[in-house]
Order: sequence, then structure tokens, then C-alpha cells
Amino acid sequence: MPFRLERWKSSVGELLLITDEDGQLRALEFEENESRLRRLLHRYYGNVELNEGKAPAELKQSLKAYFDGDMAALDHVVTATAGTPFQREVWKALRAIPAGTTLSYGQLAAKLGRKGASRAVGAANGANPIPIVVPCHRVIGADGSLTGFGSGLPRKKWLLDHEARAVAKDDLLFRK
Repeated sequence: MPFRLERWKSSVGELLLITDEDGQLRALEFEENESRLRRLLHRYYGNVELNEGKAPAELKQSLKAYFDGDMAALDHVVTATAGTPFQREVWKALRAIPAGTTLSYGQLAAKLGRKGASRAVGAANGANPIPIVVPCHRVIGADGSLTGFGSGLPRKKWLLDHEARAVAKDDLLFRK
């Protein structure tokens, strides 16, 4: 299966954007996790042909808008992922968590009608091939602590702080 890889600079580091021939986002990863990305692609798709190429302009515009503070910019990014039905269910639920909001793994499991499946939700969250667009960074520990993020807790904190600032700014503008 042929995929395109574009290396794109963001406010929080270089991102690897993986898209298919239809322009759908298949994976997104930070540059230092390229080996993890390649393992995930192989796990989900088998022998993948990964060629340097441009991601769709709309995708890059949406990412830029998100990093510029537009929290709704990623809502309409078209994604296509492999994964098990349960993983895809979790990934869909992640996209429903509003920016500026966090949930614990247990709360997310309960929202899925799977109370007690917090470990399974955590595993699916950790296997998410499209961080940021599928905002796995919005899931935290039951005690409110930042836990597990493939690109490190400082980056997770940066994303959460970025979203909190943007939402607070929007709230202020809305009240005026």
C-alpha cells in the first residue's frame, strides 16, 4: 500500500504526516518517533511503501490553524485508520473530547459504556496513530496527573496548555 510522508514543522516540533493516495491522514507522529511510526504502519498495513511527498494543503492549513489557536480547525480533518473495532471506537471517542477538557481513562471507558475497561482504553489510546488530530493527549490519570504520551509528558503538557489558553481566549471574546 503506497503512502506519502511529509515532514512538516509545527510549533511543538517536526511532525511526520502520512497520507494515502486519497489525501486521508493515516498517521501523524513527531520526528523522534519515526521508528515507532514505521512499526505501527507495518502492524496495521503490512509492507507499506512510504514515499516522500506532499500532504494535502488543507491538512497543513488545518494543523497550522490549530497551532495558531483555532481549536476547531482539526474537527474536519479526514482520517482513515486501521486498528481493531475497539481501538477505532476509542479513537472516535477521543475526537469528541472538547479542546481544553481532559478525561481520565476510566471516565472515557464509562463514556464508551465499558466501565472497568480503563486499561483497555489506555492501551487503545497508546496505539493511536494520529495524535493531536485524534487528541489522545486529553486523557489523563484518575488523580489528574499527566500520564503516558508517546512523545513525552512535556509535549503533552504543552498541547494541553496551548488548548487551555486558546479556549480561555475564546471564552473572553465570547463574553464581550
